[in-house]
Amino acid sequence: MAYETLFAATQLGSLSIPNRVIMAPLTRARTPDSVPGKIQEAYYGQRAGAGLIISEATNISPTARGYVYTPGIWTDEQEAGWQGVVDAVHAKGGRIALQLWHVGRVSHEMVQPNGQQPVAPSALKGEGAQCFVEFEDGTAGQHPTSTPRALETDEIPGIVDDYRQAAVRAKRAGFDMVEVHAANAYLLNQFLATGTNQRTDQYGGSLENRARFPLEVVDAVIEVYGADRVGIRMTPFIELFGLTDDEPEAMAFYMAEQLSKRGLAYLHLNEPNWAGGDIQFPVGFREQMRERFSGSLIYCGNYDAAHAEARIGDNTADAVAFGRPYIANPDLPERFRVDAPLTEPNHETFYGGDEKGYTDYPFMNNGYDRMD
Repeated sequence: MAYETLFAATQLGSLSIPNRVIMAPLTRARTPDSVPGKIQEAYYGQRAGAGLIISEATNISPTARGYVYTPGIWTDEQEAGWQGVVDAVHAKGGRIALQLWHVGRVSHEMVQPNGQQPVAPSALKGEGAQCFVEFEDGTAGQHPTSTPRALETDEIPGIVDDYRQAAVRAKRAGFDMVEVHAANAYLLNQFLATGTNQRTDQYGGSLENRARFPLEVVDAVIEVYGADRVGIRMTPFIELFGLTDDEPEAMAFYMAEQLSKRGLAYLHLNEPNWAGGDIQFPVGFREQMRERFSGSLIYCGNYDAAHAEARIGDNTADAVAFGRPYIANPDLPERFRVDAPLTEPNHETFYGGDEKGYTDYPFMNNGYDRMD
């Protein structure tokens, strides 16, 4: 068997996983009414061989949205839809986490309830940032984001509670874990970064203050799930949607230490090469993250099986997440196991549409694993 380390069982908190091939969260924009359905059951069920599936980013509230056709977790109907997905994955022996999402300023009035302004730490528009909207003629596409309004201090506890209630619904739907999305220049990342957070209250200024809101969110989710079933995704050093940060390494180390004190199950560090080139972590960064965080470390970013095996082998990672390879290879772990060639994904069908480019990619035997 190829890549024995990659296929060794391990623990993420209290969850046992059979391999270290994680399915990364992938926005696919195929829920026009924001409710997962049979097509999502088929898609995620096909990929149940992952050590852990991390769901596509899922909006915690109507005001959390920046992209049409993305799923939510704030209504009974959405919860029931996700329960069907969880049941489909569990029926095939898989494990799945729900990623909890608030886009913050990466939004537009056209996507917000009643045309209201998006919210952010500070009233700063992201330079060059685009969201995904539906136009009056019924078509959808990218559109520049709006200038957000700064959240009032007394509004922040309400958003923390939105995360808590989303976790409650995720737990009722049967998700094995939840992942807090604090990456990719969305709301929690906007609070962490110096370039997007210019607040003067207890949520801005110092490193500790900028981390306060994300950590309050983590604490709220832990109240629901327990720390050993909660993960978080972060993107240190990213510059995306106009986000910049003068203290990325210091913040990453501080968050790692704070999350470790809480006993969080895993820290998922994204190295997105689609954001304008590979992110190069400073020398020794991974080793210092290992020293500061006691839970499992997951890395994601243009890995292949050999690179993932090496990362786990040198003890800087416990598992590796794969994104685009999972789009076109529903049986990705099995392909890695026998060193089989991978199918290349069709970029034109990444976002929106129907089964094409979603549930119709072949397995190694050229068959399809459809769910009726």
